[in-house]
Amino acid sequence: MPEHKALTRRQTVALVFASTLIAAAGQILIKIGATELTRSSPLAMLTNIPLLGGYGLYGLFTLLFVYALRDEELGFVYPIISLSYVWVTGLSIWFFHEEANPFKLLGVVTIVAGVAVLGKEARK
Repeated sequence: MPEHKALTRRQTVALVFASTLIAAAGQILIKIGATELTRSSPLAMLTNIPLLGGYGLYGLFTLLFVYALRDEELGFVYPIISLSYVWVTGLSIWFFHEEANPFKLLGVVTIVAGVAVLGKEARK
């Protein structure tokens, strides 16, 4: 069995950052799939391609996150996941023409600032 090669902190951040983009894309596909559902039966959900694609991306996100957790502190890695809220907000405005009001924008800025503060603290 090959020996485990640890990721650098920069590689871990890049991996988690990429996984947040994947999770956000999964959320968009789940929303698209949900709007296409004509009935709420399990069969309708299992045959809904965007819904399945969204869940598939969520599965990929989970695998990447587990990989990132092997070598890094949970308290450092987990806050980065909140960036998926930022991506979903932006993608929702773009794809679904949702409203970009000042409260949403303040929330996004707060999330980004929080991730930056936690990341800076973790470097010490």
